Amino acid sequence: MECSLVNSFMFGGFVGFNNNQGGDWGENLLNKVATNTIRHLFTHSEFVEVAVRCNPSSKLLQGTIDSFKMSGRGLVIRKDFRTEEMSFETDAVSLDFGSVMQGKIALKQPTQAVAQVKLTETDLNQAFQAELVKKRLENLSAPALTEISGGEVVSFTDVELQLLPNNQVKLLAKANWSDRSVPVSLYCTLAVAKRRRIKFNDIKFEAQDIPDDVRDISQQLTDTLGSILNEMVDLDRFDLDGVKVRLNRLETKGKVLLFSGYAQIEKVPTR
Repeated sequence: MECSLVNSFMFGGFVGFNNNQGGDWGENLLNKVATNTIRHLFTHSEFVEVAVRCNPSSKLLQGTIDSFKMSGRGLVIRKDFRTEEMSFETDAVSLDFGSVMQGKIALKQPTQAVAQVKLTETDLNQAFQAELVKKRLENLSAPALTEISGGEVVSFTDVELQLLPNNQVKLLAKANWSDRSVPVSLYCTLAVAKRRRIKFNDIKFEAQDIPDDVRDISQQLTDTLGSILNEMVDLDRFDLDGVKVRLNRLETKGKVLLFSGYAQIEKVPTR
């Protein structure tokens, strides 16, 4: 936050903090600082807005806030992971008001926030192209795979995920090694495990998508891919410094996947 932002509020702020416009000044300053701070957590954002609730507004001087509410759209995390929409609302927050005057937000004590996230089918398929995901699907040498491939490393590529009703998904991919490529196809049900992992449950091989001459080997590869997917999505790998995210539920709705959960915020991350 540039110093000019703080300076622009200084003279009209503390002088009139106790009049009818004082609350607006304090909340506006905090909204701007919080919005700027949160926007910079993302590689890219189409829209980010923060609203502060504080009644009476004089509590701001003591650093006490009833809640923060953030809403965002088109947020990209770590360059490759896009979310269509994200929102959260905190419990009461205790912060160092002096840090706000410096264009920063420093918490005096941890707080919690209720969070909701919406991912589109396109967002999910783009995530499978991220380097962080691809490195967990390529050049694999697990015994179950090398037995199929004759000792060659195996890579799963061209992943295409389709969202279906009742938390179900269909997933297509190709298993490649040496000069061979075998299609794989599965249905499964998405679920939350231990509030931090996404599980691909009840995996079923979809034989009708696979040519007859490779169905047996495709089924073996599908079972192995399912095991890999079940070890891949762990929210602890995506936690921001000072923020721990946990999920309560997920739901497929049309071509979007909805998550609801909460975040334990020890400090406001700087990215």
